[in-house]
Amino acid sequence: MESSEQIKKILQTLPINPGVYQYYDSEGKIIYIGKAKNLKKRISSYFNKEQHENGKTYVLVKKIQDIKFIIVDTEMDALLLENNLIKKYQPRYNILLKDDKTYPWICIKNEPFPRIISTRILVKDGSIYFGPYASAKVLNMLLGLIKRLFKLRNCNLKLDNKSIAANKYKVCLEYHIGNCKAPCVGKEKIEEYNETIAEIKEIVKGNIASVVRHFKLLLQQKIEELQFEQAQIFKDKIDLLENFQTKSTVVSPIINNVDVFSIVTDENNGYVNFLKVINGAIVQGHTIEFKKKLDESDQELLTLAIVELRERFKSDSTEIIVPFYFDTKFPGIEFTIPQRGDKKHLLEMSLRNVEYYRKEKNRQENLIDPERHTKRIMEQMKKDLRLSEIPRHIECFDNSNFQGAYPVAAMTVFIDAKPCKKEYRHFNIKTVEGPDDFASMEEVIYRRYKRIIDANQPLPQLIVIDGGKGQLSSAIESLDKLGIRGKLGIISIAKKLEEIYFPNDSIPLYLDKRSETLKIIQQIRDEAHRFGITHHRNKRDKGTLKTELTEIAGISTVTAQKLLSHFKSVKNIKESEESEMGKIIGNAKAKIVFLYFHN
Repeated sequence: MESSEQIKKILQTLPINPGVYQYYDSEGKIIYIGKAKNLKKRISSYFNKEQHENGKTYVLVKKIQDIKFIIVDTEMDALLLENNLIKKYQPRYNILLKDDKTYPWICIKNEPFPRIISTRILVKDGSIYFGPYASAKVLNMLLGLIKRLFKLRNCNLKLDNKSIAANKYKVCLEYHIGNCKAPCVGKEKIEEYNETIAEIKEIVKGNIASVVRHFKLLLQQKIEELQFEQAQIFKDKIDLLENFQTKSTVVSPIINNVDVFSIVTDENNGYVNFLKVINGAIVQGHTIEFKKKLDESDQELLTLAIVELRERFKSDSTEIIVPFYFDTKFPGIEFTIPQRGDKKHLLEMSLRNVEYYRKEKNRQENLIDPERHTKRIMEQMKKDLRLSEIPRHIECFDNSNFQGAYPVAAMTVFIDAKPCKKEYRHFNIKTVEGPDDFASMEEVIYRRYKRIIDANQPLPQLIVIDGGKGQLSSAIESLDKLGIRGKLGIISIAKKLEEIYFPNDSIPLYLDKRSETLKIIQQIRDEAHRFGITHHRNKRDKGTLKTELTEIAGISTVTAQKLLSHFKSVKNIKESEESEMGKIIGNAKAKIVFLYFHN
């Protein structure tokens, strides 16, 4: 791609260090921010390509009028800086994080006899924050547990040794009803209060087991000292904690302090799920959505999500479970791609969560804006099936025969990914003798599109053939004869492994089983099979009438149909009494049929 003189000069002097680069347009506005392990190599790659695969990248490069960069020590530093700069400037061509909620935190105030509160605003005053919590319900449940376990103050009094010694305050109702030990008048020492805060920190971190063990020791101690009322208090606390722990998803007690990430993407968006596991239990879970701008890879999206979510949730895990390897190095962190066991189970659980999130978003999108939903699916199909245009009109063909007899074919039609039953068609095979699927497919495709060409009607954007490479080749021969090959897309789907075959390509495509593209192809294929089988059965039944009942002299097709409608089968007709048949078709014809089968 041709570059301006200024860009060429910048490219010549780029360093090979890791860093962050910024692209500016003609108005001096930042339009893209990126990171690089090697600034020179990465930035130059944008300008060395004659034609970018992604159209948006091509447009971006055309708009670049200036480049600035910041050199850092490590690739990790570049990643963190890139993340901060993107959030600050929100350039047009960068991934857009579609998650602007303010989540709640649990705050332990920096003060004597600290209060514990929930807040959505972080103040740098030395207070300790835990979270954020994606669900306020979980946060409130945790605060409720703390309130039932411990007697903490909830007043706004400024407590210090001087004010307490001067008897500045009086006990309030909270003390009288047993919710507070009244540190304001010296009834609780600060050392005792801080021990309680330490236990609360462990619970909020998810280390419930260690607090339970501590309470069990105190319970045993009170029993030995015959202080049974105090022992009962600790017994109640242990029950509360264990009951709370059972509400967490427990996976394995040997998995401690691990982060789990999974990702799914479509044409325009990426979705990343995060699970926080401490002492074998999932204590946090959250899913974020990215809006793609330059067809970013799953690796790029997941890397950005890991940085964002670990920073947001203040994670210090040294092990991260991920679905695939990627190049970016995180110092001091081990990446695990599990193949089996509890960690594999965790990854699958994370993937189920992110899949559910995407499906729910798509369902809501479909309800609110059906056209937008359809367009998204169509764009994804175009990409997955390597089509030159969006497949709004799809036609699918399937053959049916019974031991070579009664050969028929069926065509089903989908418009905008939905069945259009009024356009369905049946075909009776005319030129093929015997069970020859390939020749039958060639005949049906030729007849269908010869008729469309003669009527000057528009062709579909995609043809789907039910079968493998042989059926596809036969269909293509007919398109060649009609001179329309290349004017529309054509694929086949083989039922056994759901392989997708393309013209002149012996290697099939295997789409993800959860792919919307595959589901639509399967649906139209199954519709063609159902529609074809129904027609074939009807034709076969008519053939059966002709050979077994209508061969009887004096019995017409109409009479035979009346008998079959009542008796359901020829066997039942043979076994019925003459008088019973007479009620249906009259005594004279009943006698003819009865004598035929019993003489």
